[in-house]
Amino acid sequence: MAKWLDDAIFYEIYPQSFMDTNADGIGDFQGIISKLDYIKDLGCNAIWINPCFKSPFGDAGYDVEDYYTIAPRYGTNEDAKQLFEEVHKRGMHILFDLVPGHTSVQHQWFKESMKPERNEYSDRYIWTDSIWESPEDLPCLRGISDRDGSCSVNFFSTQPALNYGYYKITRPWQMSPEDEGPKATLEAMKDVMRFWLTMGCDGFRVDMAGSLVKQDEEGKGTIALWNKVRAFLDEEFPEAALVSEWGEPDKSLQGGFHMDFLLHFGPSHYNDLFRCEHPYFNKEGKGDISEFVAKYLENYEKSEKKGLICIPSGNHDMDRMARTLDPEEMKIAFAFLLSMPGAPFIYYGDEIGMRYVEGLTSVEGGFSRTGARSPMQWNSGVNAGFSTAPKEKLYIKQDESADRPTVEGQQADKDSLYHEIKKLIAVRQAHKALQSKGEIEFVYAEKESYPFAYVRSMEDEKILVVINPSDKEVSFKSGLQLGEVIYSYNGEVKSEGGMIVLPAGSVSFTTV
Repeated sequence: MAKWLDDAIFYEIYPQSFMDTNADGIGDFQGIISKLDYIKDLGCNAIWINPCFKSPFGDAGYDVEDYYTIAPRYGTNEDAKQLFEEVHKRGMHILFDLVPGHTSVQHQWFKESMKPERNEYSDRYIWTDSIWESPEDLPCLRGISDRDGSCSVNFFSTQPALNYGYYKITRPWQMSPEDEGPKATLEAMKDVMRFWLTMGCDGFRVDMAGSLVKQDEEGKGTIALWNKVRAFLDEEFPEAALVSEWGEPDKSLQGGFHMDFLLHFGPSHYNDLFRCEHPYFNKEGKGDISEFVAKYLENYEKSEKKGLICIPSGNHDMDRMARTLDPEEMKIAFAFLLSMPGAPFIYYGDEIGMRYVEGLTSVEGGFSRTGARSPMQWNSGVNAGFSTAPKEKLYIKQDESADRPTVEGQQADKDSLYHEIKKLIAVRQAHKALQSKGEIEFVYAEKESYPFAYVRSMEDEKILVVINPSDKEVSFKSGLQLGEVIYSYNGEVKSEGGMIVLPAGSVSFTTV
């Protein structure tokens, strides 16, 4: 189901930093509503909003205090309902960020679970039997209540881990996913999903989706858990979309997710592309894309060539692309992002080349990530059009450079990154072979070599994508017959004596 994902192009909104309409220095839902036409005009037809539920914001909202209530800083549940309606009026879709693995220590479930008397929440979290025993391989909270035992945490010490059971049980206090406590946790999370889907949300991007069942090395227990969610959704909300933060598409697709989100850590080699000492998309031409392609192919085969691996331009957890690539290099990087299988994700501000703001003190658990979460830069007005609050009240300090990019400035410059991305989106949407489900065959992706070439195909359409980020003309041997050029940047591809030749710093999409 969820056919709308076939041509989905996502725009990720970090709500704190997108648009402030009440001058408190923090973005809000009315601000998002006011910019929906901008997102649609860019060409994006789907939105992912980072966590927006009530929270003490120790980890930017990934520490949920109440899954059923929008954080007052963003508005009300009525504002969320209006947002869903306004998105749908424009023929777009919207995913909320679901955090099923942990809550805040301030969540009522956790407060009840800390009580020494048995109650319905005692097994909602992972507790050992004794304060002197910690969970295997997990950090924990201890000595925080009269209950005897230590409680697992997933990330920060303010995020106790919800209990979905253990696949491999090695201690007396560990439960099976089929025990009453873990089953109740899953039912509670299904109720949360039911609430927002009924209100009009189109689905969820699921945080840490592969980590719910503990001691589950092969993911079998977690896959089984998500299959139960899939059965529930198929019965009650068949059009609801699920996109996982898992990084192993063979597992997440088996679990019933429609698409998997490529992670910037682990074995994906995603950072080889944009964020390392010598990124592949840097003009110096010292990068290597071969290991990324090898891992991508491995996942592609494992997931039965479904190719539903989402590759983001960036997100709230990593440096801005502009920290390592200049605007011209970013144009070429986006030609790649917008011609690969799976739904592309554009992190707010990447379409105008927003920079990583250096040297910031951590805000809401951001630490090194804080510089990639600065307020959106709309125009040349006060606070770059983000907010009319005094500058010192802004959620995160803005890029104060005199030449900081803005939407207004980029829209006025016909050669800007913004316009190139808009053009690339239009090309993708005009050719099904370039969309989510089109197949991919890598034609040239040699170690420490340029260019990068692949064929996207669907039904009777085949498109050769050749990308040369380096500052030198490059070529490779190929028997492909070039047809119509449907997109080019900085010069066109040529076929000469069995060789395909591409100018320096250029991209070409050609029918074959």
